[in-house]
Amino acid sequence: MRKRTAATALTLAASVVLAAALPARAHTGDSGFYGTKTPYAPGQNARAYEQAPKGFVPVFTENVSRHGSRAASDREDGDLILALWEKARSEGQLTRTGERFGGDAEALLAAMDKIGYGQLSGRGEREIKETATRLEKRLPELFSRIVRNSEQINVVNSGKDRAVDSGTLFAEALAEGDPSLKPLITPARTDADLLYFHKSAGGEEYRDYVDNDERLAATLDTIMDQPATHTAARNVLRKIFEPAFVERMSAGELDGIGTEVDAAQAVHALYAIAPAMADEGTWNMKRYIAPRDAEWFAYLGDAEDFYEKGPGFTGSDITYRMADVLLDDFFEKIEAKRAGTSTVGAELRFTHAEEIIPLAALMELPGSTKQVSPSRPYTYGGNPWRGASVASMATNIQWDLFRKGNSYLVRMLYNEKQTAFKQGCKPVAKGSYFYDADELERCFGRAGS
Repeated sequence: MRKRTAATALTLAASVVLAAALPARAHTGDSGFYGTKTPYAPGQNARAYEQAPKGFVPVFTENVSRHGSRAASDREDGDLILALWEKARSEGQLTRTGERFGGDAEALLAAMDKIGYGQLSGRGEREIKETATRLEKRLPELFSRIVRNSEQINVVNSGKDRAVDSGTLFAEALAEGDPSLKPLITPARTDADLLYFHKSAGGEEYRDYVDNDERLAATLDTIMDQPATHTAARNVLRKIFEPAFVERMSAGELDGIGTEVDAAQAVHALYAIAPAMADEGTWNMKRYIAPRDAEWFAYLGDAEDFYEKGPGFTGSDITYRMADVLLDDFFEKIEAKRAGTSTVGAELRFTHAEEIIPLAALMELPGSTKQVSPSRPYTYGGNPWRGASVASMATNIQWDLFRKGNSYLVRMLYNEKQTAFKQGCKPVAKGSYFYDADELERCFGRAGS
């Protein structure tokens, strides 16, 4: 999470509005409050899908998927809170619950050490494999066609290990479901410009915004540095440490350990990553943070992602404009299939939350349509955006192309749930999830491109 910077005068102006706007309790749709660390679950049973209009058959599918559940990126949070725990233990300042914390945290860190920081966990591997299996079962006619016509199945990744591994596992699961697909799966290709665009040349303006935009810094400072944050932090820490120890921390008397908020965020970070590591052990991290406090720290993480990667400020597209390269690729693959110039039956892409979140905003997917002004900041009570639903682990966006003669329809699935395209795109019938391909070209401004 972003470290605090010097706030500007905007902070004081926004703080009054923010304090009034925050709800006493907000439903996030994520009962665990893990934010973007939330493990994956498909959004819909395939038996409930709308059937394609009569005569239309699937001829192509493409997706973009976040990697599966993983270990934490590093052990910085664990090391911070364990150093604090060791100090408290040496001074006899642990609560009865807190006495267990060190062992639980060390066991979780050891499990992440073993699989490697940032690497897929057992749960993450299962998420990816099961998503591939469901894809194959949803579209048996398509995969039979791919085999019959010897069409290619392409796998593209960002180049980062967890995305590379996710693509490999996905392809392997398809081949396990139907061995005749195996020779049709082309060697995986890495394309960082397409699937790691926030760090590529196309993301230079975006990186400058994240690093240097004063309005962004002031807004995040306002959200972070409010009484509710400090109250939640002390609530978390008092489960582990005696009140006198927490007060010393709050007063800044524990040099080199960090602030009370840093420490509480570290506890939440371990709590949030624990479900992703469920196959590696049982961690019991829920005993160290109450649901209301977990919700608050999830909100703080969501706020940062909302402003840095998601819909962001009204009138600005800096956070998601760069995702156009990925949306263009979706359209280009559809256009090539329609033109008869492509021998690809499936295009499978594997990436990260940093790409999924801006793509969702660019496409105006559910939950990613509402921007905010500096004077009315992002809150759970006033905005539907949630990291857990927009970009959980293994989140995926899929387009399926159906053909009847010279007519083509497209259906979109978002986390395997049939999903309408953005406002202004007209389906083939009211309430339908199928769209004429030419209508999508028009709706997204690609007609004649």
